[in-house]
Amino acid sequence: MSELNRLSIEEFSETQKLPIVVVLDNIRSGLNVGSIFRTCDAFLIEKIFLCGITAQPPHREIQKSALGATETVKFEYFQSVAESIIQLKSEGFIILGVEQTTESVNLENFKWHKNQPIAVILGNEVDGISDEIINDVDAFIEIPQFGTKHSLNVAVCTGIVLWEILKAYKID
Repeated sequence: MSELNRLSIEEFSETQKLPIVVVLDNIRSGLNVGSIFRTCDAFLIEKIFLCGITAQPPHREIQKSALGATETVKFEYFQSVAESIIQLKSEGFIILGVEQTTESVNLENFKWHKNQPIAVILGNEVDGISDEIINDVDAFIEIPQFGTKHSLNVAVCTGIVLWEILKAYKID
């Protein structure tokens, strides 16, 4: 394992993170939450906000798919996603919703701004982003899809979106 150059928990905590907060809006599956923790660890994401019914560590299903990422990625719980948005806006975050709307920008066409922190909201597996915050979102992005289904698993979606953001941060 040492050949993989993995960071220890201590090294990870001291490593500079991307100024990105992933907001989980009423995610019902603990397995999805755990997968998202793991993805956030892989991409050095600053923090996860767990909102509403979203399970919180320690939780058996989260632990099963997070594989220890709950020990490295910081998280906070909010009773409602609206509370989390108020905090993020007060801290200067751009609020991005991952959702198919009439206003959505295709992920490959979205222009990322490295000079401002980003909050990425991912909604419930069935209902999407909560209606109560739709007007608080600065922009909506969607992942292009070409098959018969027009939705992706929320954990898969998180990985795709964070990878695109990471690529934008790496470009000078």
